[in-house]
Amino acid sequence: MDKFSSQDHQFMQRAFELAAIAENNGEVPVGAVLVKDDLIIGEGFNQPILTHDPTAHAEIIALRDAGQQVQNYRLVNTTLYVTLEPCAMCAMALVHARVTRVVYAAADPRTGAAGSVLNLLDNSSFNHQCELQSGLLQEECSAQLKTFFKRKRVK
Repeated sequence: MDKFSSQDHQFMQRAFELAAIAENNGEVPVGAVLVKDDLIIGEGFNQPILTHDPTAHAEIIALRDAGQQVQNYRLVNTTLYVTLEPCAMCAMALVHARVTRVVYAAADPRTGAAGSVLNLLDNSSFNHQCELQSGLLQEECSAQLKTFFKRKRVK
């Protein structure tokens, strides 16, 4: 039985599409969408190279977009869908924004901060914890990332 709803699949599919935009721009293919009340309120894709901004990760761009849309830096009762496990920077931004749930596709065994290396999203030391789910579209997102890095190594 699938632990994810059809809407979860739909939103992660959109994140996957955004990751392809990042890849087409020479960026690491990561995409993210933030959802509230079954509507996308923010979306983003990796663009630190394009923008010369080390903080321009997909999650941060989606949070910024959503904050502008709802005119609030607190993004309660939201779910973030992201194609790669958030790093420490992004995880803490999600905690500070009070995102309720984080669904990620592929684990990041090198810098993942949602359970792979650290777990900053569900840390009882903080005044907010995010519900975590992983593995939705894992194969597709992992393949997209592996193909991207394989091409980078050939050049």
